[in-house]
Parts: sequence; structure tokens; C-alpha cells
Amino acid sequence: MDDHAGARAVWGGRVDFTDFDAFDESALLAETVRGGLGYHAVKSRAGLPLRAAFLAVASDPALANRLRVIGRAGAGTDHVDLSAAARHGVSVTHTPGSNANAVAEFALAQLLALTRDLPAHNEAAHRGSWRAAAAPARELSELTLGIVGLGRIGLALTERATALGMQVQGLSRSQAEAPVLLAHSLDALLATSDVVSLHLPLTAQTRGLIGRVELALMRPGAILLNTARGGIVDEQALADALRDPAHPLAAAAVDTFEHEHAAFISPLFGLPNALLTPHVAGMTRSAMATAAIRCADHIAALLTHRPGGVPVVTV
Repeated sequence: MDDHAGARAVWGGRVDFTDFDAFDESALLAETVRGGLGYHAVKSRAGLPLRAAFLAVASDPALANRLRVIGRAGAGTDHVDLSAAARHGVSVTHTPGSNANAVAEFALAQLLALTRDLPAHNEAAHRGSWRAAAAPARELSELTLGIVGLGRIGLALTERATALGMQVQGLSRSQAEAPVLLAHSLDALLATSDVVSLHLPLTAQTRGLIGRVELALMRPGAILLNTARGGIVDEQALADALRDPAHPLAAAAVDTFEHEHAAFISPLFGLPNALLTPHVAGMTRSAMATAAIRCADHIAALLTHRPGGVPVVTV
């Protein structure tokens, strides 16, 4: 939170505070072993990388409190070295679905902003320019939305888009029964969707899933939305496509990047047809409160040897 003094005044008698840059691994390691104390559990946030060096140090038996649990208030755990966690006996839990509605709403907001060209109209109006649309926009009922990943977020977006009259098709790893037309392949979905929204985890199989070849398959005037993970999309390929007026891809909305926070940099910077936001899709009051409470409950259950019903992520 921004009010550090206020937080200390309210919580100072109940919790200990320390200030350091957790994205600086050396600072993170130093804090972890400060005074030889350590921590039984860590609640991770903001995609803070918890890699092999941290896990080795934090689980050292010489510490008064050896790390046993990492909890993520959110769905993704690609920021944690799961192999190292398993080697050191550290359980990793998360809260899948806690922000599904928030992310689905955000993806819908991205879709509406780009299909109606709101960023360009807003920028022109702030300059005092009465900017007429180059061509009439299509209504949502005229568009097909392709959703890659039919988990909790993908299904929540399906429900909302369908209610607004969109034609929706999806692609799922399991291809199990779903309340939406299923595309038989990624290529087919890309070639037959006006808007493509990504909702799948970052894994070895999904890293670089959307690259130059895939982007070239998209419909003329298509839009890409990414609220999943940055590494799923080749950002340089996406930037090159958006710079090329002859490319079928017309615009993209990106909320997640390969390099975020202090390392935030992207070849998408400065492109007028790229709507960029700083990984905020899941940050609503309701979603964050739900995720925080579930995460605390999961950590407490694992620390007290009550793992029943707690989602634990493995390699």
C-alpha cells in the first residue's frame, strides 16, 4: 500500500515490518536469513521470482523457522521454481478462480475499448481534435470471439460475451464438454475469430504459443487480448505485426509481459494500436480480498497438516 506510515501505525504491534526490494535476489536472500530466523510460510505477490537460490536458503534446517509453504494469492505459479520447491520439501499452493470474474470483466473491457477504438478517440479529444471514425465499427453481435483456455476465467468470459450477443468459440487442453463451440485446433481458432483472448497458464508447452506464424493466421482486422502470461506471446513478433499496416492483426491489448515490475520493458512501447496495462486485470477489491483469505486459509491448513481440499501445485 502507499500509506506506509498508516500501515505501521495500525499493524505495528501485531506484525514485524521490513523494507527491501524483493526483486533484488541478494536482498531477498539476506532478509530471509536475517537473524537466523527464517519463515515457515511465505505469501508471494506480484509475480515475485522465488527461484532455486531462495528455496535452498529459506529451507535451511539451521534456520529457526524453516520454509514449509509458499502461498500465492492468485492462480499462476510460474514465478516459483517448482522443481526446487519439491527438492526442499516446500509445498506450493495457490487460489485458482479467485479472480476469474475480475479478469473476465477486464478482458471484456479490452475488447470493447479496441473494437470501438476508444484509446484513439480519447487521445484525439484531449488534443481538441474532433476525430471521426475512419469506418463504422462492427457491433459485438457481428464478431466471433475465440477463447484459448476454457478454465474458470475463459468460461466466465464466455458467459459475459455470449450475453452480449457475440459468437464464441473456444480451445481447451482437455477439449471436454463445454458450453461453447470447440475449435479443433489453435490454427483453426485463429483463422476464424475476430477477437482472440488468451486464458491459459505459462508452461513449457505454452511458452511462445503465439508467434509470427500464428499471428499471420489471424483474420484481417483481428484483435488479440492477453491477460494470461507474457511469455505465451512472442512480444517482438507481436510488435512487428502491429507495425505492419499490411498484417491482418489490427490491434492488441496486453496486460501481462515477459518482463514486469522493475524490469518492465517491451517492444510494444509506443505503438498506438497496442493497449498496454500493468498486470492489473485481476485487481478488484472483491477478487483481491477473496484471494488473500483463501491463500491464508490454505497456508494455515498446510502448516497444521490439514491438506484436504487445498490445491497444491507440483511439477
